[in-house]
Amino acid sequence: MKLVNKRARRDYQILDEVEVGIVLSGAEVKSLRLGRGNLNEAHVRIQDGEAWVVNFLIPAYQDSKEGYDPGKTRKLLLHRRETLSLQKKMEGKNLTLVPLRAYFKRNYVKLVIGLARGKRRYEKKEALKRKDIKRELKRQFKEEQIR
Repeated sequence: MKLVNKRARRDYQILDEVEVGIVLSGAEVKSLRLGRGNLNEAHVRIQDGEAWVVNFLIPAYQDSKEGYDPGKTRKLLLHRRETLSLQKKMEGKNLTLVPLRAYFKRNYVKLVIGLARGKRRYEKKEALKRKDIKRELKRQFKEEQIR
């Protein structure tokens, strides 16, 4: 299982990455093992010296009990100094914390969060243009080698 937040790389410029643990129940882990989950709308919030991931959607496991909220906020496992360091970096610089990917490391679910700055619309268009040009150059190069 490896969940990737593709929107994060498109919408944000990632400045720094940190691997963190996440507090989950057993049914949530089972659901993630099946490859179910969505990071696209998720973001990280720091409150009272603790980091929380908001809107990380983990659908209910087949045999789980009723009243389960798939989008509840979940606590992230960070050392206090790491939390303070991230909070200091974010202060007054228009930066945010965005989850980039989730995966299993041994039997633990790990989440990679990135310190990110939002891209402007023109920056997104410019990145798409560069990607198209690169693709076209690769295609032309391939055709040259075939001849």
